[in-house]
Amino acid sequence: MSSRWERAVTHALLITFSVIAVYPLVSILFLALSRQSDLVTGFTIPTDPSLDSFVTAWTKGGFDRGFANSIVVATTVTILSVALSILSGYGLGTMRFPGANAIFYLLMAGLVIPYESLIIPLYRLFRDAGMTESYAALILPQVGVSVCLGTFWMRSFFRSSPRAVIEAARMDGAGHLRVLLSVLLPSALPAALTLAALVFMYTWNDYLLALVMNPGGDMLTAPLALGYFAGAQRYSDQTVVAAAAVLVALPVVAAYVVLQRRFIRGFLTGAVRE
Repeated sequence: MSSRWERAVTHALLITFSVIAVYPLVSILFLALSRQSDLVTGFTIPTDPSLDSFVTAWTKGGFDRGFANSIVVATTVTILSVALSILSGYGLGTMRFPGANAIFYLLMAGLVIPYESLIIPLYRLFRDAGMTESYAALILPQVGVSVCLGTFWMRSFFRSSPRAVIEAARMDGAGHLRVLLSVLLPSALPAALTLAALVFMYTWNDYLLALVMNPGGDMLTAPLALGYFAGAQRYSDQTVVAAAAVLVALPVVAAYVVLQRRFIRGFLTGAVRE
């Protein structure tokens, strides 16, 4: 009886919090699908859905340029961060050499130091180098931050890998690169893809770095374009603003849907287990 009661309470709590989480998303989507002439108040299901707001938001918000920049930045950061994290995680997780712990804790400092406290020094560094309003200013800091998380993530996975398998491969004459690519990486794919999904979502949604590194407004990203469109331009039609928000969130949702199984599997297989 108690187990049934516990399951009922657990399911009720999960349903309640799911509704709380999904309600704003569905509300914004319904608002975006409403016609611009409709008087929408609160949670209203559109009786005559229309895509006019999406067309208006795309043409007037400059999202074509913002999406192109965000795709380049997020894809590049994800590829570089995952590749570097796999290499550093393998080295720190399976190899023993002097200074390994010092290097690891130095990288972990990147997870402890508040990201906002680095913005001003980063801006001055890139400004003095003449690299503001460039892809490098948006990509390199993100890679630096993401590699800190990625190293911790992949190191934990490689440390939990069976040592017997690694030793057997080395006894057969395989070098470190062959052990990594042929022996460990196939089983590490769920963890690597989970890391890729996290880095992509974090990079795509980043607003502060793009705002600071883009004083002239020439290197708009999708979130920054949304901020200008909804804030600085103060577009009055709520349906258009909602449509713009849906457009910006759509790639992140699509990436999660595509990688959902591997994303969950990466967590369940102990990607962060010591």
